[in-house]
Amino acid sequence: MSGLQAPDWEREGVDWPNRAHSRFIEAAGLRWHVQDAGQGPVCLLVHGTGASTHSFRDLLPRLVPYFRVIAPDLPGHGFTSRPRDDDQLSLRGMADGLTQLLAVLGVSPSLAVGHSAGAAILCRACLDGAMHPSEIISLNGALLPLSGFKHPAITPFIRSIVSSDWVSRFFARRLESPREVARMLAATGSTLDATGMELYGRLSRSPSHAGAALTMMAVWDVRPLERELSTLTVPLTLVVGARDRMILPGEAARVQRLLPSASVVQLPDLGHLAHEERPDFIADLIVGHARSRGVRIPS
Repeated sequence: MSGLQAPDWEREGVDWPNRAHSRFIEAAGLRWHVQDAGQGPVCLLVHGTGASTHSFRDLLPRLVPYFRVIAPDLPGHGFTSRPRDDDQLSLRGMADGLTQLLAVLGVSPSLAVGHSAGAAILCRACLDGAMHPSEIISLNGALLPLSGFKHPAITPFIRSIVSSDWVSRFFARRLESPREVARMLAATGSTLDATGMELYGRLSRSPSHAGAALTMMAVWDVRPLERELSTLTVPLTLVVGARDRMILPGEAARVQRLLPSASVVQLPDLGHLAHEERPDFIADLIVGHARSRGVRIPS
């Protein structure tokens, strides 16, 4: 494992959103940062590549009156330790690690909500029979291969480059500039407030966090997931931001062709980080879908 500097809980995390609900759990050979709040049926929130629990900073408190909300930092992200084996940053590795974490916590999600790559992790876990929620809610989910990105011939080359410490340090140093962070976030099609931008910048300045995100992208392969999506038995809802510049809105139609039972909710004025732009709307959607699936939550 590299010696890249990771975010420090007593420095970068000193005023972390929802810090009062944070705990650290040992599972799958990692030390996980987990936010665990509320009582009742478990609603699992899984963030995407390069993010952390901060992505749900305004969504989590809106769900706590109805659920026990569990939101982990994925391996190598935020304040969860980075695995020694890069394969633990792959899609199947992430899904396996997450299910081991849930086993240690002794919980089984009634509802699973995933943003971007987080939605793919949830689908993978359900296809593997490791998780049985009443529904998966995919927030701008990255469920299909990006055109050209995962060509088998270039994958080993990409992996060898982005796994290098110097590349991680280069990206982290570049993102020390607030202007570069703003440019990165603008590419999502979302408009974040100053707090959201500062939190992404704070994490991105960590070479370990940046390196984990880059390595995750290098080892990520959703082609097996694409082949198996038609066998997914857990109901899937695709929440799609019309202004998403990272996962194009038309991808939902491709998913529906593979899985006709999947439903689509269109968000006309929101981008890839829709849950950060309109946490109130997304919270209402989650609560409504939980009720429609028979999850017993307060009225």
